[in-house]
Amino acid sequence: MVIRNANGNKIITAAASIGRDISVKKHAYVLLAPYFIIFFAFTVFPVVLSFGLSFTNFNMLEFPKWIGWDNYVRLFVKDDVYLTALKNTLLFAAITGPASYMACFLFAWLINELPPRFRSIITLILYAPSISGNAFLIWQIMFHSDSYGYVNAFLIRWGFITEPVQWLQDPQWMLAIVILVQLWLSLGTAFLAFIAGLQGIDRTLFEAGAMDGIKNRWQELWYITLPSMRPQLMFGAVIQITTSFAVAEVSIYLAGFPSTDYAAHTIVTHLMDYGTIRFEMGYASAIATVLFGIMLGTNLLTQRFLKKVGD
Repeated sequence: MVIRNANGNKIITAAASIGRDISVKKHAYVLLAPYFIIFFAFTVFPVVLSFGLSFTNFNMLEFPKWIGWDNYVRLFVKDDVYLTALKNTLLFAAITGPASYMACFLFAWLINELPPRFRSIITLILYAPSISGNAFLIWQIMFHSDSYGYVNAFLIRWGFITEPVQWLQDPQWMLAIVILVQLWLSLGTAFLAFIAGLQGIDRTLFEAGAMDGIKNRWQELWYITLPSMRPQLMFGAVIQITTSFAVAEVSIYLAGFPSTDYAAHTIVTHLMDYGTIRFEMGYASAIATVLFGIMLGTNLLTQRFLKKVGD
């Protein structure tokens, strides 16, 4: 069907424009098709399905039963454990998110000017904890609850305490230790992305900046380095935000599942409890939906902030 205006001329609709673009670039779309199929099948569709299930009562044995907003009311009004997990997760993210993000960039910036061979060695040393399979074992030994734990042994020997502290069972210390370990593990993918971004900056920009009045390294950082690294900064922000809000493994390995008095309980461990143990999939979907909304909102705020870098 051809649509014409009052003068009789053809009007190209959006659908026609898209169709013509696909016809011209059909080979590119064919090459992109496998990625988009996998992306929609394993990312977009599960998110949409989870959102729909969050309004149902679904135990994986019976057909989902529509219950409206009951899961969300239960989540914020009746579930005290979830409120504890939400508080722990927000505190954890508020500390580890910005701190690990700045640490990744700071270490990458500091070692960027080192000779290539020395830079590679330092990068490997800093990156190694994030891929080490025995990372949790090391910290469990350090904070062991008897006098053979390194921290207890040190404090007893120097007279700070008289008997061992139950570091990983005491609610007073549990979350702080989990935060400490997560910070130690934080120099991961974002750290490597920042190093790659720093290495890819055009060196002539610094020469042009010097001619335009930039006088020190801090001005170079704000007006040249950071604006040139916006893609890497955004990627690193997404990675660190996702990691800080999706914390579960560190908490489970160090503090147990569930932790004492839920002192190290997080939204993801709460999701695992209802999704993989109790099989209340509707309620678990509501938890996942809330977490997705929090992460999405945080990413959008971070993106708006990064757009102002260098202004």
